[in-house]
Amino acid sequence: MGCSTSIVTETQGRRVETDETAKNSSPALTMKAAILIQRWYRRYMARLEMRRRCTWNIFQSIEYAREQDQLQLSSFFSFMLDNFTQLNGNGPDLISQLLEPVVNPWVDRDTCYDFLPVPESYSGPRLSFPLSVSDTNALLSAFKEQQSLHGRYVLQLLYETKKLLKQMSNISHLSTSYTTEITICGDLHGRLDDLLLIFYKNGLPSAETPYVFNGDFVDRGKQSIEVVILLFAYLLLYPDYMHLNRGNHEDHIMNLRYGFTKEVMQKYKTHGCEILQLFQDVFSLLPVATVIDGKILIVHGGISDQTDLDFLNTIDRHKVKSALKLPRCSLEQLDISQSCRQAERMRSTDSSQPGSSRSHNTSLSTLYPKKRRHGLSRQDSASSSSSSSSSSSSSLCSPRTPSCLSPRPCSSSPSMPSTIDVLQVPFLDSLSSAYPPSPPQHEREWKQIVDILWSDPKTQEGCSPNTFRGGGCYFGPDVTQKLLLQHGLQLLIRSHECKQEGYELCHGGQVITIFSASNYYEEGSNRGAYIKVGRELVPRFYQYQVSRTTRKLTLMQRVRVAEGSALAALKEKLFAHRSELMAGFQQYDQNNTGCVSVSEWAQVLDSVLRLDLPWRTLRPHLARLSADGSVEYQSCFEDMGTGVPMPQVAPNLAETLFRYRTDIEIIFNIIDKDHSGLISIEEFRHTWRLFSAHLGVDIDDKAIDDLARSIDFNKDGSIDFTEFLEAFRVVHKLDNKNQQHS
Repeated sequence: MGCSTSIVTETQGRRVETDETAKNSSPALTMKAAILIQRWYRRYMARLEMRRRCTWNIFQSIEYAREQDQLQLSSFFSFMLDNFTQLNGNGPDLISQLLEPVVNPWVDRDTCYDFLPVPESYSGPRLSFPLSVSDTNALLSAFKEQQSLHGRYVLQLLYETKKLLKQMSNISHLSTSYTTEITICGDLHGRLDDLLLIFYKNGLPSAETPYVFNGDFVDRGKQSIEVVILLFAYLLLYPDYMHLNRGNHEDHIMNLRYGFTKEVMQKYKTHGCEILQLFQDVFSLLPVATVIDGKILIVHGGISDQTDLDFLNTIDRHKVKSALKLPRCSLEQLDISQSCRQAERMRSTDSSQPGSSRSHNTSLSTLYPKKRRHGLSRQDSASSSSSSSSSSSSSLCSPRTPSCLSPRPCSSSPSMPSTIDVLQVPFLDSLSSAYPPSPPQHEREWKQIVDILWSDPKTQEGCSPNTFRGGGCYFGPDVTQKLLLQHGLQLLIRSHECKQEGYELCHGGQVITIFSASNYYEEGSNRGAYIKVGRELVPRFYQYQVSRTTRKLTLMQRVRVAEGSALAALKEKLFAHRSELMAGFQQYDQNNTGCVSVSEWAQVLDSVLRLDLPWRTLRPHLARLSADGSVEYQSCFEDMGTGVPMPQVAPNLAETLFRYRTDIEIIFNIIDKDHSGLISIEEFRHTWRLFSAHLGVDIDDKAIDDLARSIDFNKDGSIDFTEFLEAFRVVHKLDNKNQQHS
């Protein structure tokens, strides 16, 4: 009892003493504590923001690098298709499959869809044309329930959309005098949840709620078909209040790499090819720009110093099936034979000079030397970027960088005079010279479309090739100001770039970027947004984020999840370029210590990967330091491995397969016309002859034959392409360990 009482008394005494201390504490001490807490919080938030921005840079750099890969592949195939008549006996036939849209006369019939019966067992929506509100409501309900639309109705809807779009001009003109506000949405990229959330928050399309969707409806997301069918359905229902601009992903070549083609063929196995053909036609008929009240210009990508809206409105946009494919030029126009002879003379002179060890042959590789490897120095990189950025010609602002019809002075070298203006034919980093002809009309039209779909704004003045993305151009505030003044506009709204907050203002508020696909890179990576413009033409922004889990995560947890995903993608990039990186490291590590300085490590990564990332900041996540502070460069690859091990594959061939896995998948998916996942060994050989020319790697026929036989597991003369790709997939070893323990 006594002890208990004394304890209570002592506790009460301490409490009274504490209260007295708090009362007597000086305001200065309280303020000092508050300042210390504020400083700690600001440092904490600054570090978090730095990690968030670094993660964002990784995602964006890798995304643009993949777009460059696509443009380079398309550029090579285009040049081969236009200028070579034979590649081991199978060149043009195979390349034509890759680039030319499939033409099926059956699809052009007015009632082609009538030949497709709808079975009684079909439980999805049944559409009747012309569409009514009940039809669009049925589509909304069906897609929310994960139901699909029958192929017959997809074909009919596309056919009706094609008829409507043929009547529209290249530039749509809207007015706020007939409605209170117009809603403008950016990229959706197959995110059905984002589209449904926009409709829920802002209202369904109608006369009271008109919309402009600014391109990139498809690719990347898993529900691109549902998204684009809904948009086309509302376009047919309200053609005066639903407006669609074309984006750079409304392109059948982009669809091959980024998923839309595969999605269509998986969901519509019977008539997928016919549906794809109609999609190609419809995409090429979409308007390329929208103008509101003659004051606000809406385009998907941007502009260049050569953009002319009056000329753009006269273009036959249907001819530009793909912005990635330069209009064909005859051999007579390019004078390729003469230029090749001149290039051969230059190379002969080069090889005869002292110290030259370069050898040449008269095969295809003569025109296309191998891709430059790790030997690119910072001086080379800087000089090439400065020379390209100094030009403001929109002819250079094309996916084929540099354009094969664009004059450009050659860099100065002992073997090639700098005074000769030649035409560069793109094949990765090599060049073949030709005298440039004057650009024909169809090329000027193509360039206008490319700049509208692919360009990005920059803070610097002027217009320069968009070397980071690989297509279009960078346009500065002066280019924006010039176009707005020329056409009496006051604002440019564009999309094309993911922004963390869903929107961004630049060029003194004259350019707005709007992006409507939330969680684009990773769950919680970014918000989506849309714009509402009323009669006063003042934009108002509305943000949102589709998520079932993000709300439960703290800010730190969201940053950590996105950061982990970005670093995993970056490590895959390192692994795919392992031999080049190791060769670069060993140039600095002459004594084979396995270590280089942090500066040398960062320089090798920068010159090989060309991702423009803060490598010193990322170093703790990618490589270990030794006791003396140098980088153990082999630790970059320790937690990465291969998929199914195939020891019989030569190392150089295996790394090629890892690096160009997506490019190979594109080619094989086209060869596999019935999408069975099987291709013949002979098709496999022909594909590799073409692709090895594209890559500029030495892979002999025997290595290709050995690879083909090794993956023909049941020896039936066919290759299971799914298993083949799985064997050449980069695997994170730590992820595998975690899965085994869980």
